[in-house]
Amino acid sequence: MLVFSNPIGSGGLWFDNLTTSEGMPVAYDPQARAFVPMPPFCANRERIGCNWIAPEEGAFCRSCAMTALAPDPSIENAIPNWAETEAAKRWVLDNLGRWHWFRPEDPGTRPVFHMLAEGVMPVQMGHGNGVVTISVAEADPLISTTRRKALDEPYRTMIGHMRHEISHMLWWRLSLREDFLNEFRERFGDERADYSASLQRHYENGPPVEWRQRYLTSYASAHPHEDWAETAAHLLHLTDIADSAVASELGSPELPDYKWDPYSEMDSNRLIHIASQLTVRINHVNRSMGLSDLYPFTLSPVAREKLVFVHDWLKRGAQGW
Repeated sequence: MLVFSNPIGSGGLWFDNLTTSEGMPVAYDPQARAFVPMPPFCANRERIGCNWIAPEEGAFCRSCAMTALAPDPSIENAIPNWAETEAAKRWVLDNLGRWHWFRPEDPGTRPVFHMLAEGVMPVQMGHGNGVVTISVAEADPLISTTRRKALDEPYRTMIGHMRHEISHMLWWRLSLREDFLNEFRERFGDERADYSASLQRHYENGPPVEWRQRYLTSYASAHPHEDWAETAAHLLHLTDIADSAVASELGSPELPDYKWDPYSEMDSNRLIHIASQLTVRINHVNRSMGLSDLYPFTLSPVAREKLVFVHDWLKRGAQGW
């Protein structure tokens, strides 16, 4: 993620800022990729702290307009959890916008979001026919950590959920192209295999012993759909890590120059190599504070090939040239 210029003063602005350091209101314009000091602001600004602009007074911003179902406000912590969830959505949508996905120039279908709070029963997150269902309860760090440990996952955050579920939607969009499907099946397998049976087998028996040689995560081994979603999410992780490192002016001998734009990089292998080397360095910094690794994953040769495939398709953008 970029560090942005302050339109009305000195210093920079972070992606989630609502005001400048002097307390002056600002909002983010996702089309211009810049902060502006004037309304109209998103109608959700006061309710959940949305800091994007709206097309007109009283309207929702581009991101909030994609939310068809909001959580039940009577459920405890639903609104603050929803605010965190929408912030993660805005971050991921803006990342994908760097490749022109879901922007005005994108002629395809946008995702529709169902943001649900958890009452007595947990919410099953997932994607179906363009609808992304998200449990806002997982914005609660206690719930997220508890489930991460129960499922033995090394990484589980709301941005991670957004990247994974939106990646399912991206596959749905790309699958309209026969050339994509043919290449996908060569690398990931046939997604027409029974999904429910595959997941049941995964949860009952666990991943294959050699899963680390072929997949980024154990869950990716459950079915080609999940392999794609995990791989695409990781491609988004790595690209944004590299972009944020450059924006923060962090140095590394692998970086081509201080103006390098990971989202404009055409060489998929180069991008993945640079990003993976950055994760090794940042992991080391995290350990100096006794924190978990920022990126606790190993990229096998097969996983790298899949990442290259995903990057090749996503970087083409929504026009799919």
